Amino acid sequence: MNPLHIVCPHCHTTNRVQAADLSHAPDCGQCHRPLFTGQPLALDEAGFERHVGRSQIPLLVDFWAPWCGPCRMMAPAFEQAAAQLEPRLRLAKVNTEDEQGLAARFNIRSIPTLALFQGGRELARQAGAMRSAADIARWVQSVLG
Repeated sequence: MNPLHIVCPHCHTTNRVQAADLSHAPDCGQCHRPLFTGQPLALDEAGFERHVGRSQIPLLVDFWAPWCGPCRMMAPAFEQAAAQLEPRLRLAKVNTEDEQGLAARFNIRSIPTLALFQGGRELARQAGAMRSAADIARWVQSVLG
């Protein structure tokens, strides 16, 4: 069985992990911290590139801004979704105020926008706040099958 490449949320080192070992709380080979924390990961442009380009698990990104009321309303549901969906996929947040280049590159016109990536490409996106972690999980499942 081929190992999966998983990027560490702490040091951004790419780790090789057997799929069967994902549910056993694997640690990073470099920094020895957990590869999955059950929390969304805040990404800058370099971190985004690393996680989208190197990780072999899907990445669900919340494009948001601190001044956005619906973004703040959805934040607790997104955090709960991270706890439910890891280690099958990684959840991350990109602050569009700080990372305007990423927002422009992906043509983010409204926030919050959820975008699901796998294999270095965008699979789907959903504009607007989702009310619950269950709604987020259902949407992800509808895309991934």
